[in-house]
Amino acid sequence: MTQVKMTVNGKAASGEVEGRTLLAQFLREDQGLTGTHIGCDTSQCGACVVHVNGEAVKACTMLAIEADGANVDTIEGQADADGSLNVIQQAFQDHHGLQCGFCTPGMVMSAAALLKENPKPSEAEVRHYLDGNICRCTGYHNIVKAIMAASGQDVSAIAAE
Repeated sequence: MTQVKMTVNGKAASGEVEGRTLLAQFLREDQGLTGTHIGCDTSQCGACVVHVNGEAVKACTMLAIEADGANVDTIEGQADADGSLNVIQQAFQDHHGLQCGFCTPGMVMSAAALLKENPKPSEAEVRHYLDGNICRCTGYHNIVKAIMAASGQDVSAIAAE
């Protein structure tokens, strides 16, 4: 067992982990942050996306010991300080960018990384960036609209597929 310490959503977090413990497992099982979903364990679906030191990573393929000393942000830390939905979360709600909700935490975390990197992405750039995230319900159209809206762009011209 190895002791790991990190900052998760702005708060100190620590625990004893086996060398094979995935970051997603540590967050869900040791820290009780179940918004980080495990959908595939192979880095295909993106439901487990979190930010480690400001970079989007898939927590199902990163070991918890690799995040030792890091700043980790999860979906639970995305709300505004008063507890209200942040602009991305609100856009997902307003533009029906979710259905079953399983992929939503990873989509929101990926969207946050994209908008940090590119505050005004084109529709094509949003679709390309989400290539590593799978949604089996929505067909992506409303997710793309939500991300575009969160960036402050007019989404009325986005054609339905």
